[in-house]
Amino acid sequence: MLEKSERWPALPYAAWRDTCETLRLWSQIVGKLRVARTPWLNHSWHSALYVTVRGLTTSPIPDGDGGIFAVDFDFIAHRLVLRGDNGGEQIIALRPMSVADFYAETMAALARLGIRGTIDRLPNEVADATPFDQDRAHCSYDADAARRFWRALVRVDQVFRTFRTGFLGKASPVHFFWGSFDLAVTRFSGRRAPPHPGGVPNLPDAIVREAYSHEVSSAGFWPGGGGIDYPAFYSYAYPAPPDFARAAIRPAGAFFHPTLGEFILPYDAVREAPDPEATLLEFLHSSYDAAADLAGWDRAALDCAVGVARHPRPVAPPTD
Repeated sequence: MLEKSERWPALPYAAWRDTCETLRLWSQIVGKLRVARTPWLNHSWHSALYVTVRGLTTSPIPDGDGGIFAVDFDFIAHRLVLRGDNGGEQIIALRPMSVADFYAETMAALARLGIRGTIDRLPNEVADATPFDQDRAHCSYDADAARRFWRALVRVDQVFRTFRTGFLGKASPVHFFWGSFDLAVTRFSGRRAPPHPGGVPNLPDAIVREAYSHEVSSAGFWPGGGGIDYPAFYSYAYPAPPDFARAAIRPAGAFFHPTLGEFILPYDAVREAPDPEATLLEFLHSSYDAAADLAGWDRAALDCAVGVARHPRPVAPPTD
């Protein structure tokens, strides 16, 4: 069993900011391979990456001729692994290199697998974005920091998955969005939402409006950046109901960030708690409670007890 310090490793953002920014752009190149070949799924769920026992994966992607391939970040051996269903495999060492070089090596590896690798080369959700094949400014890779980030994702992913079991309504998978570079899970009330105003840097408004076409309560984990210079958990509602910002959210370290319009719980408040998992679940449940209660969600129809291994969810007999 891993020690607590390894399960919830330190992630001081300033110490690995350059690596984080570079890795975010590398992940966009990989994520865009899914976007280019996968039918659109509501709320861009078709585009996300998933946490694995070694890093992050695209999961199987159609290659256009009936076959499939997958691309995995391995943060233990520090390599990018590209595999086709014909048994072909290509490996790129993760090391300090520019985004332009990573892009070129990834496209060349796909070509060696017999896969045509055409993607939109402009990063999303990044202000003043530079096309991947021209970006030589971002070139950092701290292997230990990347490994610790993945280790944190592993633990957060498991807690988010537990939280997700307590909801009967429409809910997203627990997935990693490479655009905003965060792990997220979202619940839906089932009701339509007003059109989102858009305005996300380098992301078409049509994508944002489709993502927020219905009322949501969403939670996630950032490594830092985007308005806060430390790793943190967040929770928000769209549209935010009246008095949402003044809701009493637990634990004590959580607060409402007026600029971001979200509740924030610093990662360190979780990792340093006696029971990090319970502390994070308290934040997830209390922020969802606030969003759902203030917006008048039909909680009797949507909520259920959190799942327990090997025990089917009890279902009451129907009543007339």
